[in-house]
Amino acid sequence: TGEVTGLEALLRWRHRERGLLDPADFVGIAEDSGLIEPIGRWVQERAARQILEWHELRPDDRPLDVAVNLSARQVAHRDLATTVAEVIARTGLDPVHLRLEITESALVDESGGTIGSLEALNELGVRLVLDDFGTGYSSLAYLNRFPFHALKIDRSFVDTLGIEQEGTAIVEAVIGMARALSLDVIAEGVENEVQLAELVRLGCDYGQGHFFHEALKGEQISRLLAAGSLDYSGISSTR
Repeated sequence: TGEVTGLEALLRWRHRERGLLDPADFVGIAEDSGLIEPIGRWVQERAARQILEWHELRPDDRPLDVAVNLSARQVAHRDLATTVAEVIARTGLDPVHLRLEITESALVDESGGTIGSLEALNELGVRLVLDDFGTGYSSLAYLNRFPFHALKIDRSFVDTLGIEQEGTAIVEAVIGMARALSLDVIAEGVENEVQLAELVRLGCDYGQGHFFHEALKGEQISRLLAAGSLDYSGISSTR
């Protein structure tokens, strides 16, 4: 429809010597050092408070969702659900507007702790999203075993839409499977109108990517929301 329904929080480290670092450059170190838990709490609370500010800028519109990624170490931590519950209590965010994204690689260790954490998060009312769907080894098993509400089709499949018949068939199959399981489908990495047109044709629920907008700082998004100019108008001959 072109309506903006949510945003994803992206974490970067502005290093004084190496410049802007992506999570791949520092999350592993944060996990090994034990810093990932306090970093994770800070990100969740910052994202929750920010999305509430944006709700106030558009009081007559549907409240926006905010998506936050969880690392493998966070998912396995026994206090994860307690931490998220504290963030929700401190900020007052309705948990239905918090989406926690988990990659398949974070679920390789299917321990009782991991399953228990996800079930406890589900009971809190937050939305659980299986990220990078299709890049792991046990996707279907994960969907059946864990309480996910949505899945994200990996950008490697979205890249081939409208170009390779096989890739389009895979995306169509994933969307059909998600429908049967009552899961929302989000396509990530949407970069052009051809991909968007194919996703619309196939009945994908949501799209995310630079075709709609590049990543922005919070204050930039606030200005766009205040001006009512963040929405994408839908498929057309021009952007």
